[in-house]
Amino acid sequence: MGIEADFLCVCFLLFLTFVAPYRIKLLERAPHQGNINKELTDNISRKLRGSNESLIRQMRNTGPNDVVSKNITIILEDLLKNYESSQLPSHGKGHPTVVQTNILIRSMGPVSELDMEYSMDCYFRQYWRDQRLSFVGPIKSLSLSIKMLERIWRPDTYFYNGKNSYVHTITVPNKLLRISQDGDILYSMRLTIKAKCPMELKSFPMDRQSCPLLLGSYAYTSRDLVYHWQNDKSVNFVAGMTLSQFDLISYPSRNFTFKRREDDFSVLEVSFNLQRHTGYFLIQVYVPCILIVVLSWVSFWIHREATSDRVGLGITTVLTLSTISLDSRTDLPKVRYATALDWFLLMSFFYCIATLLEFAGVHYFTKVGSGEIPIDEDEWEDCDEPSSEFIGSTAADILMENSDNRRRKSSIVCPIYNTTSLYQSPKRTSLVSSIQTSPSVKVTVEKTTQTECKLARWKQFLYCLKGDDKFRKQRQREAAALDLNTRGHHGSIRHVNSVSLIDRVARIVFPTSFCLFNLFYWMTYIMTQESFKWGDNKLNPQSH
Repeated sequence: MGIEADFLCVCFLLFLTFVAPYRIKLLERAPHQGNINKELTDNISRKLRGSNESLIRQMRNTGPNDVVSKNITIILEDLLKNYESSQLPSHGKGHPTVVQTNILIRSMGPVSELDMEYSMDCYFRQYWRDQRLSFVGPIKSLSLSIKMLERIWRPDTYFYNGKNSYVHTITVPNKLLRISQDGDILYSMRLTIKAKCPMELKSFPMDRQSCPLLLGSYAYTSRDLVYHWQNDKSVNFVAGMTLSQFDLISYPSRNFTFKRREDDFSVLEVSFNLQRHTGYFLIQVYVPCILIVVLSWVSFWIHREATSDRVGLGITTVLTLSTISLDSRTDLPKVRYATALDWFLLMSFFYCIATLLEFAGVHYFTKVGSGEIPIDEDEWEDCDEPSSEFIGSTAADILMENSDNRRRKSSIVCPIYNTTSLYQSPKRTSLVSSIQTSPSVKVTVEKTTQTECKLARWKQFLYCLKGDDKFRKQRQREAAALDLNTRGHHGSIRHVNSVSLIDRVARIVFPTSFCLFNLFYWMTYIMTQESFKWGDNKLNPQSH
């Protein structure tokens, strides 16, 4: 129809161009015509020339696009004249309609452990063939408005494990419809998909998660509609796409049949296999916990007489671990089992509390003679320390000048000194006992501060770390001797244990056992990671 109209227009234009001017000239040459004929001729000539120019302008303005648009409108009206949008393309043909699918993922994340879900932004494309929409013409494919979707059949695809998915509508609905001459239809849309991801968090944060995406028809069974992935690479990602918390290991896809409502339904599945990054948890949880546990061991090198210092340090470490534990659980669901992070925090708690209990044992078994419990004079016995134990040049001389008689406890006490404190007034200290005339006098021992040593400070630090007993005794004797010289009184020297045997054992047992625990912990969770497998899809037939 369009070609015939164009042909008639061209013929009429040729007639106006060649035939009309010739007829006008013949009328002008007729001698028997008067002025009336001349005027009539001029009027006809002007009208013909005006119509000729208007037709020429109309032909120039009418381009090939207008012809094509008219042809598309005619083609669509002809195709949709007897089209039934409620029937499948394969209705009455004895075989199901095949829908091929592919996905291009633009971005993915976040992956929420608390809600056990993930989200992604993607282009979702579907292809199928509808012979009722095939046509013949110079145009290979037609890109149509999305309003045509309401007039043709399209698959009722939905996501089995979807949550709050939606189509982007800014600035217009992001959809595309294209029809080819053979009746092949492309239906593409941009979606944000939020889907459920069942997680197993026993190995958190060294865990691997497999997040599936399941899609299929809501109403048509596999006898009517079958889904297939378009090819082996039907699921793709935009170049450079990364996730903040995970590494994408693989994303296998497959087709399978799912039975629900006593019928079989065709389902497509793609699983996003993810490996979690542990760097954040190492920096925020593991390293601080290890340092806090190590800090609690400092109390093993603090004298057992410093009760408030050791107890305060132990309580501080426990409270700090409690804060870290609460912060690390805020983004995790309240699962019924303990995660790998929970086990590490529990063991860190155990070591900090064991440090407190260790000091309780030290306080209970070796506190006698530290100045808080009265000691009978008869419980002391003489002790002579050889001068070879002294470290330094003047320690022995100072001691021999100021002290003739030294006593020490024979069981679990070591030297600490009391000089003239026994003879001070009650204003000196609340622990001073009154002097009795009887030989058996109950006295208390006053701790003296250690004076400065002539040794280099780094050597003093090494001796303290080593727990050198000779160096400790020398410092105690020097302090006692200098105190005697300062006050001018000669008192008796008492020997009380300042370093417990339990502390010495704990200095070795606690670090060694903690290192062994860490070795076993990391080997267990890193070396025993399971490979990804196709698991149960956990689709509930009763819910569809």
